[in-house]
Amino acid sequence: MKDSRELNSMTGDGGYNAWLSYPALPAGRQHEQYVKWCGAVQAAEENETVQAALQEWQKGIQSMLGIPAVPQPGPKGLSVAFGTFAGGNPLIRSVFGEETVRAVGPEGFAVRTCEDKNCIAVGASSPAGVLYGVFHLLRLIGSLEEIEGLDEVVNPVNGLRMINHWDNFDGSVERGYAGRSFFYENNRFRDDPERIRDYARLMSSAGINAIAINNVNVHALETLFISKYLPEVAGIADQFRRYGIKLFLSVNFAAPMHEGEVGTADPLDPGVRRWWQGKAAEVYAAIPDFGGFVVKADSENRPGPFTYGRDHADGANMLAEALEPFGGIVIWRCFVYDCKQDWRDRKTDRARAAYDHFKPLDGKFGGNVILQIKNGPMDFQVREPVSPLFGALERTNQVIEFQIAQEYTGQQRHVCYLVPQWKEVMEFNTLAKGEKSPVKHIVDGSLWGNRYSGIAAVSNTGNDRNWTGHLLAQANLYGFGRLAWNPELGAEEIAGEWIALTFGTAPGISGVISRILLDSWNIYESYTAPLGVGWMINPEHHYGPNVDGYEYSQWGTYHYADHQGIGVDRTVKTGTGYSAQYLGSNAERYDSLEECPDELLLFFHHVPYTHILHSGKTVIQHIYDTHFEGADRAAELLNAWAGLKGSIREDLYVQVENRLTEQSGHAKEWRDQINTYFYRKSGIEDAGGRTIY
Repeated sequence: MKDSRELNSMTGDGGYNAWLSYPALPAGRQHEQYVKWCGAVQAAEENETVQAALQEWQKGIQSMLGIPAVPQPGPKGLSVAFGTFAGGNPLIRSVFGEETVRAVGPEGFAVRTCEDKNCIAVGASSPAGVLYGVFHLLRLIGSLEEIEGLDEVVNPVNGLRMINHWDNFDGSVERGYAGRSFFYENNRFRDDPERIRDYARLMSSAGINAIAINNVNVHALETLFISKYLPEVAGIADQFRRYGIKLFLSVNFAAPMHEGEVGTADPLDPGVRRWWQGKAAEVYAAIPDFGGFVVKADSENRPGPFTYGRDHADGANMLAEALEPFGGIVIWRCFVYDCKQDWRDRKTDRARAAYDHFKPLDGKFGGNVILQIKNGPMDFQVREPVSPLFGALERTNQVIEFQIAQEYTGQQRHVCYLVPQWKEVMEFNTLAKGEKSPVKHIVDGSLWGNRYSGIAAVSNTGNDRNWTGHLLAQANLYGFGRLAWNPELGAEEIAGEWIALTFGTAPGISGVISRILLDSWNIYESYTAPLGVGWMINPEHHYGPNVDGYEYSQWGTYHYADHQGIGVDRTVKTGTGYSAQYLGSNAERYDSLEECPDELLLFFHHVPYTHILHSGKTVIQHIYDTHFEGADRAAELLNAWAGLKGSIREDLYVQVENRLTEQSGHAKEWRDQINTYFYRKSGIEDAGGRTIY
């Protein structure tokens, strides 16, 4: 007779449980070690978060090991015990000395295997820390790591680890590629608390502690989330709270006018300030641990302080003043640029905009204002430089914004594991404070000593059964949370965790999926936009090749290709001067045609097609070669996955096979359109003699 673990692995869940699937572990020494320690659990605190940790532990142990975790020590007296240091269980405090207790931060935890007390203990300062510690221990077991000899203190590196949802009240998701919203439908809150609870479990297990539940483009009805719909919002906050997550709301800067109570939204108007102060009090009365407001202002036709001759600091500080008595924060997005520029204007440069707007305001923002800065100066392209705002703001709280949703990287129809890209951004040396000033130390607050700091990202989830549309896109969601918790984790290490927790620990499976993930960003870049130029996609929906799709648009997204060459001149002497926004040798390197890295050449320079790259190839030959090679490698991804048929659950196998099949065909379309365009522009033959139309 098959046990419940085997039956569950056969029937499947369509990917719903994601990395909390807890696949059955293979028999052997590790399995015996886990059974020895994990058959009993001690976690008596009544706190709902600690009880959620207990339920998670029992579920995971039952599924992975096939044994119940009972609330009393087994025959040998061994158990796993967890709780807060002040929670009333003397065993927890006795395992950890005062030095360890002091080393554990507000969200951190300590874990220790204590032979003389017959327990593996997880201790924390807060219930959320206990939950993170239990997820950590389950992760170790699910990855077949040793649990005997554990002795570590683990604290999150970043204080704010945030997901931004772009969900609309009508149920649509702006830049959503995994179905519709699981929060809303037809301008109503969906009655699906179980799904929201399961989502909170997933996010908490990856280390997320903050979620904004509505689109930064706040429409009319969403404006009422801080008033008319506040009870429903509070219900979602209740689900989040259990898993250590604070709820945030995106707000409409013009809300006082929208609700008809004030005739202006001028941030210096006393009536406007009083209105926001009253609204903040109402929100905190309903949600005492409310996180704060996310604001998109004066960008892409959103209202903001510019209307009244005020600046971003005036607007942000007005909202911060309203939230400050309650401990709330304002997250003010720096995605501000002229979205109505004339394509004939070669001097106006969208890449310059964030720096030009916000650098002069450094030091003028309130202590509970955080600027949210996109990782690059444009808009989440497959390749662009790091935003020069990182390193430029010495006296301002700041978080970096990534996009887990693959808006420009295949829209979760193509596999594109983004953790390597994010790692590259985080390691970029800004030179802001000497030779060791990487972005990761700016956003964790350590470089400038910021009070608030961290990482935010645009969600890639929807109401598809597997949350992310493409099953492998779950690796980006999981990877973002893990990287936000600890930026020192490697992309391969994170991928390995996700694979083990989702598919199990069979070496043959892990090796194939890991290679697919780790190669995917380079492959996607190869058959799409070359050498950092970006934007060769269809307007509006942003899927598929269209080299001139934005070339004559108002959005400031150009490549300037003609019969002689391609690229945007952003140098100081002859271009827009954008390169000078960087510091020291970074500015010199990007400004220099000789020193600029190949992968960013066309972002910073306009060059002939015959320009020789550092690789030794001409620009035009690089375009031809990478697009042919990229399409071939995309087809190889499908072949590699096909080798797993029969080794993993059919419900999971088929999902990925279908997506990789589409990607393989679509990569050829990218290859042919890009190569044909540049062959016709340049008139230069492919040295390889391959078919170009």
